[in-house]
Amino acid sequence: MRKILFSGSLAAFLLMSLLVQARAQRGESNGNGGESEVQRGFAIAPVTLNLVGKNPSLVGLGSYLVNGPGDCIGCHTGGGLFLMGGDPFQGQTAIVNTANYLAGGAAFGPFISRNLTPDRNGRPAGLTLEQFKLVLRTGVDLKAIPPGVPNSPGLLQVMPWPQFRHSTDRDLEAIYEYLRSIPCKEGGPGLPPNRC
Repeated sequence: MRKILFSGSLAAFLLMSLLVQARAQRGESNGNGGESEVQRGFAIAPVTLNLVGKNPSLVGLGSYLVNGPGDCIGCHTGGGLFLMGGDPFQGQTAIVNTANYLAGGAAFGPFISRNLTPDRNGRPAGLTLEQFKLVLRTGVDLKAIPPGVPNSPGLLQVMPWPQFRHSTDRDLEAIYEYLRSIPCKEGGPGLPPNRC
C-alpha cells in the first residue's frame, strides 16, 4: 500500500511540475490572478507598439520589466516622467510623458540619461543585441559620451548595471525587443541629428 501511495504521490508531483513548467514557458505566472507578466506588460505600455517582425511574448515581458519593476522610465524619460495632472505622487492617476518616453535627457549631476529608443535601423540606443547585453552586464560605456569622471574606468555612472548583470538572457532579450517596438525619438547626449 505504501509503495502505491508513494508512486501516486511521485506521479502527482511530476505532473504538477510539468504543468508549472508549461505555464512558465507560455509566460504565465502563479499567484497573480492568472495575469502573466506578458499580459501586464502590454497593459502598462504607455505608447503604441510596433509588433511587425517582433516576438510579442518578448515585447510584453520587456514592457513589464521596463515600465514596471525595472523602472527604466524613471531615469530615461527626461522633462518629467508624468504630465501635469497625472502625477501619482500627488494622488493622481498616472499619465506618463509619452513625448519624451525613454528619450533620455534626465540629469543626474553631470550625467545625462541616454536615449533608449530605437534608431532608424531599429536598434535601441543604437546598439546591437550583443552590445546591449554587454552594456547591461558590464556597464562599459561604448559611446564614451562626456561628461566623464576624471580617471573613470570607462563605465556608465548612475546606471544600475551592477544589478542588471544578474539578469537572464531572456530578460535582456525581452527588454531589447520591447525597446525595438517603441517609437524612435530624436535627441539625446552624443546622438547625431535625424537619428530616426
